[in-house]
Amino acid sequence: MSALGLRLWGRQGQALWRLAKPRVVALIVFCAVIGMFLASPGLPEASVVVPATLGIALVAGAAAMVNCLVERGIDARMRRTAWRATATGEVGAAQTLVVALMAGGIGMALLAAYCNALTAWLTLGTFVGYAIVYTLLLKPNTPQNIVIGGASGAMPPVLGWAAVTGEVGPFALALFLIIYAWTPPHFWALALYRRDDYARAGLPMLPVTHGQRFTTLSILLYSALLAAITLLPAALGEVGLIYLGAACVLNGRLLFLALSLHRQYADAAARRMFAWSIWYLTLLFAALLFDHYCLMPLT
Repeated sequence: MSALGLRLWGRQGQALWRLAKPRVVALIVFCAVIGMFLASPGLPEASVVVPATLGIALVAGAAAMVNCLVERGIDARMRRTAWRATATGEVGAAQTLVVALMAGGIGMALLAAYCNALTAWLTLGTFVGYAIVYTLLLKPNTPQNIVIGGASGAMPPVLGWAAVTGEVGPFALALFLIIYAWTPPHFWALALYRRDDYARAGLPMLPVTHGQRFTTLSILLYSALLAAITLLPAALGEVGLIYLGAACVLNGRLLFLALSLHRQYADAAARRMFAWSIWYLTLLFAALLFDHYCLMPLT
């Protein structure tokens, strides 16, 4: 193959990599791996953690690619996403679909072969929920798309838990609820300062359909709900003072930002809320892991 051909393949490879949304997948994998460690009294077996991590990452990347493929027309009308290779035509639809199916197929095979059937089926359901139900049915049709579709995004710790234990316990469901409640304020903050982008694309995001004030109130209410749900692990007796203290601090900052956003809106405040929400989830799950291995009992 010529040097030019290699460069073209390299460019297309990079474009496909970006379509897989690696930063989003990294957060998904992080939460899934935390679920694996929380499900184990000691350290989980590497023979499960490695294929489970790779499998979940591949299926998540495949779902992201299908999302970009389906939304290529919408992406082309939005400044935030107009650069995507499916929107610009740099990568064709057939090529994107083939790579997505290959990645998803390999990921599913890893989960089925090295983990268990439950993890494989749950991961497949998550793929369908995001790539098809959310992308095709919910996002273009209802302002509650994030609320309903958030179930798919909340699955990573459940997948990690199931990979190690072969079941889904109450603690895993609590982790699911944390991410499920986190999702609306996270995405609505983004939608607030990108509302013109979403309006131009014809997507019924909450700030577009219900306005700024209603959206900031919704963010505040969901943030309060999230703060309450983060106490569930303590109510289940699964965590100690390290997590509880971290949750209180993180929730305090989250509620302060949500209240400030509602009291006096500014795009900069929405950006701060969005950025903090990412740090919030990352630090909260890191606190869960740290607490798990350095447990300070509440009793």
